[in-house]
Amino acid sequence: MESEGLRLDPACVRPGVAALLADTGKGVYYVAEVKGTVAGQLMITYEWSDWRDGNLWWIQSVYVALEFRRQGVFRELFKHVESLARRHRNVRSLRLYMHADNSTARRSYENLGMHRTPYEIFELEFEPSTSHGGS
Repeated sequence: MESEGLRLDPACVRPGVAALLADTGKGVYYVAEVKGTVAGQLMITYEWSDWRDGNLWWIQSVYVALEFRRQGVFRELFKHVESLARRHRNVRSLRLYMHADNSTARRSYENLGMHRTPYEIFELEFEPSTSHGGS
């Protein structure tokens, strides 16, 4: 279940997660634990920018378990990723997208120093292939 109440299809998500775990070129997950319990996660994927001559790191698949929300779990994950990005000379920015109605997330991101860009996202969706990994 996504934070916005969107139900994800496990038959598509499981192989998608497995593909990323098997190929670090696709991205990487970071997990936060509190006393041995998984409290939250985020994923970083990469986009090359020719006009910036560097990578944009996209923060995706952000999730904090209900019992750990409003306790700084996402802040710690973000700060860790920000620190890593600053150490990589070819990373030009951290980006993310969020549901437009998620005012709580908006405040959190702004409090971390992020700002809204002038770009909007457009999408043309395709149904996943039956093999969940086809070209």
